[in-house]
Amino acid sequence: MTPDMVLDAATFVALLLLSAGLLVTAVRIVRGPTLPDRIVGLDMLVGIAIGMIAAIAIRTDVNLYVDIAIALGLVGFLATAAFARFVLARGLEPEGEADKPHATAKSLAASRKGAGHQQRSSKRKGKR
Repeated sequence: MTPDMVLDAATFVALLLLSAGLLVTAVRIVRGPTLPDRIVGLDMLVGIAIGMIAAIAIRTDVNLYVDIAIALGLVGFLATAAFARFVLARGLEPEGEADKPHATAKSLAASRKGAGHQQRSSKRKGKR
């Protein structure tokens, strides 16, 4: 076996495994129950794409692919940081509940106290 044959076999196996990882990650992104799960999946997708680009660069012996992989890594990092900031600003609520108004125990108790206070003050006004 020559070194070129070993390199071709290794890059083929790497591309095969990275393709399988790409499919599993895509399923995780689609099925992810929360937004942070999907963000982690997208970050993993960028990492897998960088690996695939690097394997293709080795297989084709074109150095330009390495520059593309580095640029993708930078863009992927910035996208993950932006998504994380969005999640922190939005909160960690499940996706379906983000648009619905929340009624927590504290807010219900506060609204009941306020309603009781309004009723008592209106009764006082009637007595005067």
